[in-house]
Amino acid sequence: MVAHSGLITVMDRAARKAAPKLRRDFNEVQQLQVSRKGPADFVSQADEAAERTLYEELKKARPDWGFLGEESGAIAGDPSKPRWIVDPIDGTSNFLHGIPHFAISIAVEEPRPNGRGELTQGLVYQPLTDESFWAEKGRGAWLQDKRLRVSARRDLSEALIATGAPFLGHGDFEEWTTIFNAIGPEVAGIRRFGSAALDLAWVAAGRFDGFWESDLKPWDVAAGLLLVKEAGGFVTDYRGGDQAMERNQFLAANDGLHSKLHKLVAKALRK
Repeated sequence: MVAHSGLITVMDRAARKAAPKLRRDFNEVQQLQVSRKGPADFVSQADEAAERTLYEELKKARPDWGFLGEESGAIAGDPSKPRWIVDPIDGTSNFLHGIPHFAISIAVEEPRPNGRGELTQGLVYQPLTDESFWAEKGRGAWLQDKRLRVSARRDLSEALIATGAPFLGHGDFEEWTTIFNAIGPEVAGIRRFGSAALDLAWVAAGRFDGFWESDLKPWDVAAGLLLVKEAGGFVTDYRGGDQAMERNQFLAANDGLHSKLHKLVAKALRK
């Protein structure tokens, strides 16, 4: 077994405790009671119940830590201590439509004097496949006990790129179309599966060669970003800088493809 910190054990146990009810609810998706919380942005009782379970389990382990969740928002903790960043179901629309592609995402963000938190642990758990992708800063990225590395592809013509497309009330259609038109003709394929957390985990695992998306929330990407970096990949904003979270622009790929994708995106957005 691969040795990891107690925090990864805490995160994995929390995710696995929330998972059985998600699996049951997914199998009875037609009976879920769904409420609308915004344009094309739905939340189910399953979403809320999963976040409650995760919050209770994580708080039990670290009672003085803060918490940032998709459903509950920010819950203050000791400002000198880390906080959890949690998405109980990344891919809620998939879940509610009976599409088996969603995940639980949990990350640890440690405070820094400059005000920019640092991601130090991350876990993306797919309840239906029982795949647990996890990473720790400086200790690599893993799928269960298998070390992950980003893909070794160097040619865009062989690359499979993931993205998230804008939809009703979310995203910049013009910007996305501009980037798509720049990248699409150069690559082997583009996929839009509906879960940024899993997209990034799959980049870390070498299943996808790259990823781009904007207009995301911290809980969508926090764990996935660390996975990509610890698997040897690069994550930047569209300008190639280190302010992906601040600018809400995410471009991820291996070292051979990132600069090529960045040049395509930057050039397209300058026009």
